[in-house]
Amino acid sequence: MNTDITRLKELAGLLKEASLDTLSTKFKKQLEKAVQYLDTKDKALLITTSNRWSKHELEGDIPKSTRIAQVIQRSLGAHKCTLVDISKLKIHCCEGNVSSKNGNNCGAKAAVLKDKTKNPSGQLRCWASYNNSDDELWKVVTPLLESNAVVFLGSIRWGQTNAYYQKLIERLTWLENRWATLGERNILKDIESGFMFIGHNWNVREVVKTQKEVHEFFGFKVIDSLYFGYQYTENAEDESKEGYKKDVHSLDDIIDIKTLLKDE
Repeated sequence: MNTDITRLKELAGLLKEASLDTLSTKFKKQLEKAVQYLDTKDKALLITTSNRWSKHELEGDIPKSTRIAQVIQRSLGAHKCTLVDISKLKIHCCEGNVSSKNGNNCGAKAAVLKDKTKNPSGQLRCWASYNNSDDELWKVVTPLLESNAVVFLGSIRWGQTNAYYQKLIERLTWLENRWATLGERNILKDIESGFMFIGHNWNVREVVKTQKEVHEFFGFKVIDSLYFGYQYTENAEDESKEGYKKDVHSLDDIIDIKTLLKDE
């Protein structure tokens, strides 16, 4: 009986590993397809939102989603692909001007940032940028409005997007509000969007679906093939130290690949 139990446990372990292999292979194929699509664009923007403690980063422990973004940029070339790491910028929290007692004033013309260096397009109208001279949202907005496509990358934490992404998407509300509420033109309608997030054991598919809807509400031109995620295990209760260690290396073959573009 004990021998049978041991064999069953071994078989379960092998099946788990096979499942992880399948997940990794699927993600790689999705990533290859996404990179090939982005290669058709003149200018792509990658926005990473995951973070690590600076000491860990000095030791080479860079978030998986950031490393994947670096691979995409190497594949496309820096001349046509810009990478912005949100975790390295000073971005203030949204001031909530959509629902203040004086009504919705988000993205109003009075909020335009009067600085040609920080707002070369003249389109940046966010009160938090206007009210905080050290705010660096402009480092996202400038390349965003110059791009044909933008892809958000990052981590799933506690079943949702991480705090850096959430802060950013709230700070970009004025882009949606300008056309949806204030009745001006949608300056995002020709910018294609994507979302590639990584999680350990819970809710990744649901988050990808939700954020795709969010981007549609914003007015981006969402591209189906640019919306996908990777979840290390389907077991939501897997909180083992061994599982987390394996997770760190689960995408190494993808992250370390020299290029994701296939030869013609």
